[in-house]
Amino acid sequence: MTTVVVGAGIIGTAIAYELQKRGRQVVLLDKGEVGRGASYGNMASIAVTEFMPASRPSIWKQIPGWMLDPEGPVRVRPAYMPRLLPWFARFVAASRPAKLRQLEAEGAVLCKRVYDDLMPLLKETGLEGELTEEGCLSLYSNEAEFRADREHIDILERFAFPHQLLTGAQARELEPALSDSIGIAVLFPQNRSLRDPFRLVQRLAERFVALGGEIRRGAVAGFERSDRITAVRLIGGDPIAAEEVVIAAGAYSGRLSKMLGEPMPLETERGYHTQIMSPGITMRHSIIWPARAFMVTPTAGGIRVGGTVEMAGLDAAPDYRRSKITVRRAQTALPDLRCANFTEWMGHRPAFPDTVPVMSASAKVPGVFYATGHGHLGVTYAATTARLMGDLITGATPPIDMRPYRVDRF
Repeated sequence: MTTVVVGAGIIGTAIAYELQKRGRQVVLLDKGEVGRGASYGNMASIAVTEFMPASRPSIWKQIPGWMLDPEGPVRVRPAYMPRLLPWFARFVAASRPAKLRQLEAEGAVLCKRVYDDLMPLLKETGLEGELTEEGCLSLYSNEAEFRADREHIDILERFAFPHQLLTGAQARELEPALSDSIGIAVLFPQNRSLRDPFRLVQRLAERFVALGGEIRRGAVAGFERSDRITAVRLIGGDPIAAEEVVIAAGAYSGRLSKMLGEPMPLETERGYHTQIMSPGITMRHSIIWPARAFMVTPTAGGIRVGGTVEMAGLDAAPDYRRSKITVRRAQTALPDLRCANFTEWMGHRPAFPDTVPVMSASAKVPGVFYATGHGHLGVTYAATTARLMGDLITGATPPIDMRPYRVDRF
């Protein structure tokens, strides 16, 4: 049985590897190089504490003000706003208290599984040493900033995720490069980092090929089907016959599902990073500063600075002013950070309005499956998604209830 996995980012590559292990004959298809999309430029964080829905009122009520601020944490390009309105309406609808509690639980279920699935995957690929021992520090300049983020801490306490409250001095003992302006910090010990997330995608692809999998490069033109899926048509190439197709193309998955007559409310949260190879400081932990909407991670041989969200669709050119904003903000936490020998990057994070991914069989086309919408948690959820999708596709019983992640929930 041939299965075509469309999308060779961390999600698609992990699924292809899992299915090949389980005896499927898999073709991994992408229009670009393996792992060169959002998986290349993510913040390298296994962020098991970051499942809180973005649709909560404390966030969306600030969005109008953020949109008027060119340096705000969320930027919507004015020309794109009309196309975003239906998505934003669903985003607000997902903010009802009962709905938020449901979404929190659905995210927590996935995050509770992360290391149970990730550690075996790292061992199989010989990458156990890629996962750091250190966690992530969440920074606050004062008590008011900490209280503003208290909702996040309360959710972690409700679901029993470990964390430790620190004074600014204790945080500087862990990370001496931190500014004296940091008054409070919270350590999330489970939010460990990868030394190079791109290396994980590469190794998975190598293991996949070694097991007999095939990697093909091409852009999808459409699909062929009778009573079920039969082939993937390519632009300028021969169709690939398939009994099963897995759509795992990140933010581009919505375009592909529309070809199948199954549109989904998937948007791209465009993310930026600056990879600094000569930063002038050393770090062991990743850091986030919620009030200033940035993250810094030691990874890929240097220090990576990222954060903020831009809503502008899949086709607009990058605006690298976003990268420069986050570097300036990072320097308020790390005053000795130098931006030397650096590169800037932009990628597309796939986002549903309720912040929960789709991991599901198609509701309309037999033989089609979807795995997309992981937002900021693609690397975090990759191994778990591969396990769950492997079960769904091969007919095994998944270890959790998969109904909350179905494609027809909207």
